[in-house]
Amino acid sequence: MISQWQLRAAFAQRLSDMYGREVPAYTTLVEVSREVNEDVLRAQGADAERLGSISRVTAERHGAIRVGTPEELRQVARIFGALGMHPVGFYDLREAAASAVPVVSTAFRPVDGEELARNPFRVFTSLLTPADPRFFDPDLRARLENFLAGRQLFPPELLALADRAEAAGELPDADAERFLQLAVQAFELSPEPVDQAWYATLERVSAVAADIGGVRSTHINHLTPRVLDIDELYRRMTERGIEMIDTIQGPPRWNGPDVLLRQTSFRALAEPRALRTPDGNVISGALRVRFGEVEARGIALSREGRTRYDRLLARVDDQAARLPHADRAELARALWAEELPDSEQALAVRGLAHFTYHVAPDRPQDASRPPAGLHDLLEQGWIRAEPLVYEDFLPRSAAGIFQSNLSDEGSRNHDQQGAAYDSAWLSDALGRDVLDPFDLYEEQQNRSLAQVARELGLDAAPG
Repeated sequence: MISQWQLRAAFAQRLSDMYGREVPAYTTLVEVSREVNEDVLRAQGADAERLGSISRVTAERHGAIRVGTPEELRQVARIFGALGMHPVGFYDLREAAASAVPVVSTAFRPVDGEELARNPFRVFTSLLTPADPRFFDPDLRARLENFLAGRQLFPPELLALADRAEAAGELPDADAERFLQLAVQAFELSPEPVDQAWYATLERVSAVAADIGGVRSTHINHLTPRVLDIDELYRRMTERGIEMIDTIQGPPRWNGPDVLLRQTSFRALAEPRALRTPDGNVISGALRVRFGEVEARGIALSREGRTRYDRLLARVDDQAARLPHADRAELARALWAEELPDSEQALAVRGLAHFTYHVAPDRPQDASRPPAGLHDLLEQGWIRAEPLVYEDFLPRSAAGIFQSNLSDEGSRNHDQQGAAYDSAWLSDALGRDVLDPFDLYEEQQNRSLAQVARELGLDAAPG
């Protein structure tokens, strides 16, 4: 029998192999990431593995896919449910990008700490929003919804195997192999000719909309390895002649702990595609939609820490607008130094980030009673804090990556009121709850604090 985590690891590896064949620059990205990680490990030793073992970091990937309808999204959820992956977080990219990006998203991932340690594969999954009149007028919406209703992305056999795997938590060897074959095939780039006129119609609204609703299949949009030094990777990729996007999205590089998520990518490549012209002929053309992304993950911030992060971004925007010739990264570094503690312990005691807490093996052994407060327990060496890796995404960064790989901004009618989409709507569309990432981090942290209280004989969990 093949367990869910083994299915997940195998799917991630096969998807990576397939994408490397389709987009050779992705293979280069993986090779450079591995080189950088090996160099960082040699230079920093155990400190390099503070946010995950090197085996986890090397194997780690997140993918991105795009679908068009709630029914397609429910089917995707069944496939990822077979892999022990749950929808976590709601991301509204319509509001996060200056360009037209008419999608809302969630990320399917494992949620249990042990499952994440085994294989933390994630898939950022975006759903088109045809009901938003800022992007789609009534006629185009009707045409788009009719087109989407006429396609089938996932074969019934794949969905049936997925349901069995999710219910049982495993599959027999032969069924597991068949499931993996069908699942990878479902995300390959289709050779079927693309309707040139219909694709162009949607592309005038948004290249993202055309990528989702302009074809009769779906495909992996990008795959993302994890790297321990994203600035060095950016430099090395550029040296190899790979055209990278202009910036690294997310927090700046600074002297304090890495937090949240930093991302960058190489630019979307013009890939050969068969196009069907209005007169019915099939010609050779090219579409530019897929790219290779890379990420560096830091510590998960708490709700309060995240609020501070968002406020800092707004201040950077304000300063950059007033000082157009200033280096944005330098502005950000200065503000981070003012507003964020520069040590893990300070982040912990101020409640700005999430950690798991463990009784220290070398804690005081003089029969003294341990203090009750978190700060004193850390200061006096009774417990140790291990940072929780940020397992999720930042809507502004995701939108920035999408936007950086678009050839134009598309169109958006600002006179119209945007359609309401939120986490509750997405949960209804999925037929399963979209989990709150903050709740997941808090639960993991609170379980560790309760265990600390039991081991030290405290009356209550330290806070």
